[in-house]
Amino acid sequence: MSRSVGIVGLPNVGKSTLFNAITQAGAESANYPFCTIDPNVGVVEVPDERLDKLTELVIPKKTVPTAFQFVDIAGLVEGASRGEGLGNKFLAHIREVDAIAHVVRCFEDENITHVAGRVDPISDIQIINLELILADLESVEKKMDRIGRKVKSGDKEAKVELDALTKLKEAFEADLPARSVDLSDEERVVVRDLHLLTMKPILYVTNVSEDGLLEADSNPLVQRVRDFAAKEGAEVVVISAKVEAEISELDGEDKAMFLEELGLQESGLDRLIKAAYHLLGLITYFTAGVQEVRAWTIRRNMKAPHAAGVIHTDFERGFIRAEVVSYDDLVACGSMNAAKEKGLVRLEGKDYVVQDGDIMHFRFNV
Repeated sequence: MSRSVGIVGLPNVGKSTLFNAITQAGAESANYPFCTIDPNVGVVEVPDERLDKLTELVIPKKTVPTAFQFVDIAGLVEGASRGEGLGNKFLAHIREVDAIAHVVRCFEDENITHVAGRVDPISDIQIINLELILADLESVEKKMDRIGRKVKSGDKEAKVELDALTKLKEAFEADLPARSVDLSDEERVVVRDLHLLTMKPILYVTNVSEDGLLEADSNPLVQRVRDFAAKEGAEVVVISAKVEAEISELDGEDKAMFLEELGLQESGLDRLIKAAYHLLGLITYFTAGVQEVRAWTIRRNMKAPHAAGVIHTDFERGFIRAEVVSYDDLVACGSMNAAKEKGLVRLEGKDYVVQDGDIMHFRFNV
């Protein structure tokens, strides 16, 4: 299941430094030899302590984490919606990703020039948001012009679409993103083909200085971003791109020692990956055997046959049932056999909704 998060930001906010750290960290993965698919796409493992624990319990020949993509979106300047700078490329790349990680600068450094001449993260956010809104407004207005005749002829579906487009246009004219508009399920379906940029879920990444990493809660710039994000119901991840670049060059014990020296339990990159994974509405289930322990990515609320199809289409086509045990139950019992003896391994059918952390074995017949 390919899912991607686009990293956006104005020049000199730390976006490129962060993305370089992401691709360098991803390139260390032996399980993903083609981590850097092309110059602006990087595949990263999703850190999951549960996978490590399952590996300890099962002692498999191989352990395979789940992963997804970060995309370094082309740079943006004011006027991108009108094709300024790399605007058209910028907008085209955002249309292709599933969610957005917006990097904003929250540190002062006289040696690093800000494109606007001052450090103002809210202004930075609004510049990019406005360009996305203007691009979406143009798409909506074109579609409204095209369906005008259908509405006049009494086409009911066109009327539903026009109502949805009208709501969106009103929001855009008030500088509000599409994700803030209250659309019915039917309305969301009819506007889906527009691939609106501001409909995509978003999280904000505040880039702070190395010295300010542990003092982020008292950083007024970070707090301003948190206040802004709260209005959208968006998450904020605090990182130091400079620190992440240093961490990405370390392995194992060296990385752990460096984090300990900084007073951190995990890297900012790991927190960003987890936040992005959650933003995409994804969960993880596991398969565990002596040959392999593997994490699998599925959408939340996916039923067992579709989850099986992530492994192989034959699993979904010939699905009979699934043997399921929760991660907590398996760890508490210490082994699959012990879990079975206690009656904690269940047989689930086609209507079972897979839960995050399920360990599953599928029975199928093709």
